[in-house]
Amino acid sequence: MATAFLPVFLFVLAGLATSLGMLSMGWAFGPARKGRVKEMPYESGMDPIHDARRRFDVRFHLVAIAFVLFDVELLFLYPWAVANRHPEGIDAAVAKAGALNVDYSRMLVFGEVMVFLAILALGFVYVWRKGVFQWR
Repeated sequence: MATAFLPVFLFVLAGLATSLGMLSMGWAFGPARKGRVKEMPYESGMDPIHDARRRFDVRFHLVAIAFVLFDVELLFLYPWAVANRHPEGIDAAVAKAGALNVDYSRMLVFGEVMVFLAILALGFVYVWRKGVFQWR
């Protein structure tokens, strides 16, 4: 019974050791002299010299949305790539689903991924032509 909880205990112990190690490193190597400049708040590495409710340029939001779009696509492609690399990955899933022809289903999945990548490429070309990646 005790050996069943050993991995959980080791995981909690490693988490505590890591957090305590980070705290002690912060205290050991943190700023020793406090001053007005060091205690001043900052946002994203910039001094807060404007009103907090000021408007951002729309290009900032376009770049952020484009980053999220092209970053999230990896969430869809990674499981497909892992399953496709494994010899029994997609074939086993298709066979369990009761498909008639495994080769046809495999090509169908490949076609769906290629359509997804084509739509993503069109979006990339669109935002590039709109000048989102050119910071003025």
